[in-house]
Amino acid sequence: MASRLEINFIRLLSRCESIASEKRGETEWRLEKYVGALEEMLVALRKSPSKPTPEVLTEFTRKVDFLKGLLEAEKLSSPTEKALANQFLAPGRTPTIANERMPATKTVHMQTKARCTGEMRDELLGTGLSGKGTSETDLRNRRGLPLDERQSAAELDAVLQHHHNLQEKLAEDMLNLARNLKNNTMAAQNIIRQDNQTLSHSMRQADLNFEKLKTESERLEQHTKKSVNWLLWLMLILVSFTFISMILFIRIFPRLR
Repeated sequence: MASRLEINFIRLLSRCESIASEKRGETEWRLEKYVGALEEMLVALRKSPSKPTPEVLTEFTRKVDFLKGLLEAEKLSSPTEKALANQFLAPGRTPTIANERMPATKTVHMQTKARCTGEMRDELLGTGLSGKGTSETDLRNRRGLPLDERQSAAELDAVLQHHHNLQEKLAEDMLNLARNLKNNTMAAQNIIRQDNQTLSHSMRQADLNFEKLKTESERLEQHTKKSVNWLLWLMLILVSFTFISMILFIRIFPRLR
């Protein structure tokens, strides 16, 4: 049965997920305070004697980290930076309360991604009509446009170029990461293959040494048996010879009367 602290934590977590799913203004302060309280309660849960299972604690930690990352992403100034930070957020895998069909953090994640995409689109296209008109005009005819439209076109080109460079940099970084991961994986496979070969060679050598030791032990045992047999026969011959000699000595030299 869940403890009182765990029940309060789940209620506060559900409230935070509900606030995060709503459209908030810049003066909204409750979510940040609630997330701070969630962190303190999570620490207390880990130290509690009646703490939940490790899987439940891991899920709680994942959801709290998601809310913290969401707040940090919202503090960024550029929509591109917000969208990039949002890509690295990991929502919870299980619903917080029983009546949720989908984890609330996953819903918040999708809403945030859509909102960041809309902000990026607005930043690229602009809010005025000049940007739309310029995007439909050929670059060679821009010299005949008014000054404000030419400035809007130049700004739009600069924004597009910035985002294009950012995408190329991200793609190059991802390619480098994939290449490094592949190299590390291949190196690890080679090391494991060499270790397996060394282990197999050692096992074969150990089996060979065991067979040699067994053979030498049998030979030593046979040699020991042979030595004992020869010594026994030698002692029997010596005792027999001594006995016969005493008999002959008594017969040859009778006792003096």
